[in-house]
Formats: sequence, structure tokens, C-alpha cells
Amino acid sequence: MAHQCAPNNPQQETEAPQPTSVLALDLGGQTGWALRQPDGTITSGTVTFKPGRFEGGGMAWLRFKHWLDEVAGFAAPLERVYFEEVRRHIGTLACQVYGGFLAHLTAWSEANGVAYQGVPVGTIKKHATGKGNASKAQVIHAMKRLGHTPADDNEADALALLHWVIAQEVEHG
Repeated sequence: MAHQCAPNNPQQETEAPQPTSVLALDLGGQTGWALRQPDGTITSGTVTFKPGRFEGGGMAWLRFKHWLDEVAGFAAPLERVYFEEVRRHIGTLACQVYGGFLAHLTAWSEANGVAYQGVPVGTIKKHATGKGNASKAQVIHAMKRLGHTPADDNEADALALLHWVIAQEVEHG
């Protein structure tokens, strides 16, 4: 599922030069993503890479790599990828899944010459809501206030991360 909208506050978020596309990811079993095109258009959604019943576990990583290739082709030139940097996981499986996606993302980025950077969860939440420990509902509400319609907290987190990136571009030129 994907959603598209123009920046809510053009004066605030389009002052920075936007020569390339930027992808923001909330890595996990249900990966949230937000893509800013060179013209400022933002598209977002969620995607699942879970292997089918009769497939091996490696299929999720192959699907993720192919999806990254597809997004990079669509968003050309894709200059940077940002991901939500999670430092603490509730369960072992969540930690392993995140680590797998992170390993494949960084390897894909290196192989394709795309810069990548992790941003701590608290930094993203504080920028989006004013609170570094904001709830999922508060982040979703903050993204709705900016004119987005996130389907879930994964998409909202990716949008919040993308808006943090945009704010950094405006602040640092």
C-alpha cells in the first residue's frame, strides 16, 4: 500500500535543494517506507517480505534486495537511505529480523554507492512530536497533522524519519 502527498508546508520543507531522492525506512517484519522525490513529492507505505509457506528463510532477504532495486530504479537517482536505528528490542526474534534487514540494507547500499545513515528512535520521535518517548499513536497523529495518511505505525515512523531528514537539510543547507 502506498500513499502520496506534497509537502504540507512548502515554505518550511522545500527551501533545501532537492536534486535527488531520499528513502526513509522503518525496518522490520512490516517495513515502513517513505520516499521523497527530487520534486518534493512524498510517497509512503508498508511492505512485507515474509517468505511463503514452502520457501526458505532467505527469500525474505532476496525480496528485500529486489524491492530496494525497484525503488532505486523508480527514484533515480537515489542518493541516500535513512533507517530507524533501534538500539533495544523487546524480543529475540524482532532483534534478529531487524539485524537481518540492516545487514542486507547496508550491503545493498555499499554495492550500489548509496549513502546510508541510522537515526535513533528517540531523535525521530522528538522531532515529530516534541517527545522522545512518544507513543505510536502520537507519531501517527503527528504525521496526519502534516497531511499524510499513514496506514500504521510503521509507515508513520518512516514518514517521521523522512521529515527529520528534510528538517536537517533545511537547517544545514
